[in-house]
Amino acid sequence: MQQFDRVARGAVCGVVGTVALTALRQALKHAGLVHTTAPEQVVARLDELRMVHDWSPAARRALAVAAHLAYGVGTGAAFGWLRREQGGKAEEAAVGSALGILAWGAGWSTWLPLTGVHEPPWKQRTWKVLLPVVDHAFFGAVWGVLYRAPARDTR
Repeated sequence: MQQFDRVARGAVCGVVGTVALTALRQALKHAGLVHTTAPEQVVARLDELRMVHDWSPAARRALAVAAHLAYGVGTGAAFGWLRREQGGKAEEAAVGSALGILAWGAGWSTWLPLTGVHEPPWKQRTWKVLLPVVDHAFFGAVWGVLYRAPARDTR
C-alpha cells in the first residue's frame, strides 16, 4: 500500500474509531465514571481564556465534537503513516491499542497540561486517570481492526 493510501485509509479508520470511542465515553458517562471529556475540557479552557465566552452552548458542543473528530482523523492518519505492514486481526488490534495508548500519553503528558486543560496523569490522584487509557486503547483497537480489513479495489 502506498504512503498516501495508508494515510487516507488511516484517517477514515480514525473517524470510525472516534465514533466508537465517543460511544464508549457516553456509556462511561451514563455509568457516572466520566463527567467531562478532553474535548469538553479544551472548550472549557478556551472559555476561561475568553476565546469562546460569547458562544452559545450548542456552538461550544459543536466545537468540541469537531475538535474530537479532527483529532481522531489526524491520529488515524498518523497511525496509517506509521503502519507499513499488516498482520492478522489480533495483531492489528494489539498494535492499534498500543498506538492509541501512545497518542493518549503524548497528549495527556504534553500539550493538555501545557495549555492548562488539566494536570499530567502522574499528578492526578484518582483511579479515573486510567479511563482515558482504556478508551484510547479501545480507539486504537477499533482503528487496527478496520485498518486491517481488506481494501476494495475500485479499478
